[in-house]
Amino acid sequence: MVGTLLEESVRRTFITDGESLPGGRPVDFQQTIPRNLVHRAAISEVFVTDLNIVAEGQFEVGAQWPRRHGFFGPCAPGSHDPMLFAETCRQAGLLIAHRAYGVSLGNAFISDHKVSSITPEGLATEGRPIDVVLRVSAHEPVFRSGNLIGMRTDFGCFRDGELIGTASENWRCVSPAVYRRLRGDHFAATPFQACALETVDPVLVGRYRAEDVLVADTAVAGTWSLQFDPDHPVLFDHSADHVPGMVLLEGARQAALLTIGDPHALPLRSDFEFSAYVEFDSECLLVAEEIEPDADGCRSVRVVAEQKGRTVATGVLAMRRS
Repeated sequence: MVGTLLEESVRRTFITDGESLPGGRPVDFQQTIPRNLVHRAAISEVFVTDLNIVAEGQFEVGAQWPRRHGFFGPCAPGSHDPMLFAETCRQAGLLIAHRAYGVSLGNAFISDHKVSSITPEGLATEGRPIDVVLRVSAHEPVFRSGNLIGMRTDFGCFRDGELIGTASENWRCVSPAVYRRLRGDHFAATPFQACALETVDPVLVGRYRAEDVLVADTAVAGTWSLQFDPDHPVLFDHSADHVPGMVLLEGARQAALLTIGDPHALPLRSDFEFSAYVEFDSECLLVAEEIEPDADGCRSVRVVAEQKGRTVATGVLAMRRS
């Protein structure tokens, strides 16, 4: 089962119905928050609308999912893309770090572990933008010299007062000086250093545009080469010196789609651990294999990302057939 124990633990945290916690004000959806707070360059790529600090370590974040999005779907008829939920949680975590804990905007964030789960009913598009409320709880914060340097954040996603999804992330952050030392020779890397291989046919991974395809065939069955367009307006919305986590997750999703042979399957659950940066200067391979299905019938695929002969990330996706 993909992330079962953590998923149930997070779900028990968010059992209260309604769209505001006791003592909290109503969440606002009228406009998005400043883009720099979620590390986005384009205003159109900001989904988070509001932050309500309810109590110490307890937050509500408003977000709106667009009726349609140029990259985050819908990739299946009538359904929002589950990756839209993952991106919303990413933005909410950054917003809380900066606004509630005073983390400097210049700091770099490092994700160690991401788990998410969402229901197919919660993804229904219904032909309109969808307002969602994320209830977020902060756990095990670590401080150094009074500054927050890491924690675990748990998310409960509510739509019309109903819990539709949960997520959790363990993350760290470092100052610009520490990040420069950490990255060493890769500090000034750009995605234009990556080699470009011809990707698979977009229809095989539920896409219409070639620039949205992130996998290329290799000579080894069940193994794909991670590819990307450095000018992609969403995946490379702002400058990066390594492959962004969302690029890696989307590449893993596409490898899972190819593994089960269903271009419109939905990754309803995922559980990923990241052990190293994925660099631009060498090929990253996605090795996928189908494993025992989950109890609800979702087909589970394990994806291992390898670069220079070592594992850089490992995850499992539970795919609901279309």
